[in-house]
Amino acid sequence: MVERKKQMSRDRVSRLINWGHWFAFFNGLLAMIVGSRYLGSVGYPETWYGWVYLSVSTIGQFSFLAFIAYLICLFPLTLILPYSKILRGVAAVIATLSLCILLYDTIVYADYGMHLSPFAFDLAWADLNALLHGTSYIVTPLAIIAIELTAANFLWKRIEKIQKLNLGNKVITLVGICFVSSHLIHIWADAADITEITRFDDTYPLSYPATARSFMESHGIDGSSQGDDVNHNTSVLNYPEQPLTCQADTKINVLMITIDSLRADMVDGKSMPFLQQYTENNQSFTQHFSGGNQFRTGMFSLLYGLQGSYGDARIFNSTSPLMTRSFQQAGYELGLFLPETNLNLRSSQAMFNDFNPVIAKETNGSADADLHTVASFNEWHSIQNKPWFALVNLKAPENFDTPVGFLGIETVKADPALMPAQKVLFNQYRQSLYFVDQQLKAILANVPKDTLVIITGVNGKMFTSNSDEANRNLSPQSVKVPLVIHWPNTGASKVKYRTSHYGIAPTLMTHVLGCTNNTTEYSAGRSLLQPSKETWIYIGDSRIFAIYQEAEVTVIDRHGKYRIYDENYEHRLNKKMSAPELIEVMREGRRFYNH
Repeated sequence: MVERKKQMSRDRVSRLINWGHWFAFFNGLLAMIVGSRYLGSVGYPETWYGWVYLSVSTIGQFSFLAFIAYLICLFPLTLILPYSKILRGVAAVIATLSLCILLYDTIVYADYGMHLSPFAFDLAWADLNALLHGTSYIVTPLAIIAIELTAANFLWKRIEKIQKLNLGNKVITLVGICFVSSHLIHIWADAADITEITRFDDTYPLSYPATARSFMESHGIDGSSQGDDVNHNTSVLNYPEQPLTCQADTKINVLMITIDSLRADMVDGKSMPFLQQYTENNQSFTQHFSGGNQFRTGMFSLLYGLQGSYGDARIFNSTSPLMTRSFQQAGYELGLFLPETNLNLRSSQAMFNDFNPVIAKETNGSADADLHTVASFNEWHSIQNKPWFALVNLKAPENFDTPVGFLGIETVKADPALMPAQKVLFNQYRQSLYFVDQQLKAILANVPKDTLVIITGVNGKMFTSNSDEANRNLSPQSVKVPLVIHWPNTGASKVKYRTSHYGIAPTLMTHVLGCTNNTTEYSAGRSLLQPSKETWIYIGDSRIFAIYQEAEVTVIDRHGKYRIYDENYEHRLNKKMSAPELIEVMREGRRFYNH
C-alpha cells in the first residue's frame, strides 16, 4: 500500500513535470510574440541570411529564457507542492509577471535604447507617466493572466494525449539546433563583420551571442571586411522637424579643417606653434568637446549636429547632413579632401554625399596622404569661381605618423604617470602634431582673409596602440578638442563656456546661410556664440556613451551599466545617476523619430 502511494506520487510529479515543460514551451511562443516589438526599434533584416539568423536566434533565445524561468521558479515548486490546482495557478501568475516584465522591457528599449536593469528601472520609474499611456497597463496583464490560466488548464487536461504524440524530443531538438545555430552563425558574422547579423546583438534581453574575433586576431587571422556598419531603424525621420527658411545676405567662402585625434591639451607653442598663434589671433573655444572618441562619431556630430546614437540608423545611409544640403542649395561648390580609410570609417554612407570628393591614398602612410590632401585643396580652391565650402581632413596624429625624412622637434619629458610605452607614443604624437601644424600653415597661406575658417579636432587621443582600449575610453583626453574660428573682419576673443561639435552646424546655418529656424528643429546643439541651456553633453554612440556634466562624467553602456567619475575622469564616484537629466539625454537621442 505504501509502495503504491509512493508510485502514485511519483507519477503525479512526473505528470506535473511534463506539463511544466509544455507550459514553458507555450510561454516561449508567447515571449516570441511579445519580443517582436523589439524589431520595431532596430528594424527587420533586408537579406535572406539576416532572416535566417533572426528566426533561429528568436526561437533559441526566447525558448531558452522560458525554460530558465521554469527551471528557477516552477520546477522547485513542483517538488515542494505537487498539487496541480495550486501549481497551475502559481504558474499562471509567474508567467504573467514574466511576460509583463518582458513587455515593459520592450517599452523601455524603444524609448531609451537599453534593456531593464536596476539603473534602467530607476530611470523608467521616474519617467513612468511618459512611458505608459491610457489603461493598457491594466487591461494587458488581465488579458495575459486569462490566457495563461486557460493554457495551463488546457495543457493539464490533455497532457497524456500530448505525450502519446512523442513531440517532446522533436521540440527539444529543434530548439537546441536553433540555439546552437544562432551562436555559430554569429561567430561567422562577427569574424566576417557581417553587420546585417551583428546589429541584432543587443536586441533581445539577456542575449550574449558567441564571438570569434578575439580568437582569430590572437592567431593572426584578419576577419574584418568592410560591411555597412549601421543599425536599422524603421521609424520615420523628421530631420528637420520643420522646413528650413534660409536666405544669406552675402555668401562667404567656408573652410573647415578637421584633424583626427587632436587633443586640446597638446596645442602649445612647441608642438603646434602656428596653430597656437592662430588661436590667439582669432576666436578660440577653450572648453570644446567632440561628439565622440572616434572618427565616425566625431565627424557625424560635427556635420549632422546630432548625437552619435543616430549614426547607427540605416536611414542615414540615404540622408546627408542638413548643413551640407543647405550649402549646396545656396549655390555653393562643396569640396571634400580626406584620406581613403576615413571614407570607409564614416558613420553613415550619406555623410559626404553632397561633396565632390578628392581622396588621398594611404599607401605610404597617413602623413603622406595628408601632404596630397593639402596639395589637392590648394589646387582646388585656387580655381573656384563661385562661393565654396571645403572640408579638409588630416589624419597623421591618429597613427602617430610623420613622412619619411621629416625633421621634427626635440623630445620633452612626458608626464611621469604615463607608462614607458606611452611616453614613447607621447613624443611621437608631438612629432605628428608638429607635422600637421606645418600643413595648416601651408593651407592657410593662400586662403583669402575673407574666408571663414574653422579648425578643430574630430576627436581626442589616448596614448595607446590598443584600438579596443581607445574605443572604450571616453575621458577628456579622448573627447576634448581645440576649436578655432576665423571670422572675417573680426578680432580675437576667447570663449570659456562649454561648447561641442553639435553647435558647429547650427552656427554656420544661422550666421552664414541665414537660416531663421529654431536650431532645435534640426540639431541637438545651439549656436556656439551663446552658452547652451543644456547642463550636459552626450559623447559616444548607441553602444557606449558618456554624459559630461559640470562636476562629473557618467559612462553608460547599452545594458544600463554605468560608472560616474569626477570632472577630470580621475576618480570614480560612489553615487547614483540623476534620472531627470538622463531622461533628457534619452529623449534627445530619439527626438527626430516618429515611432
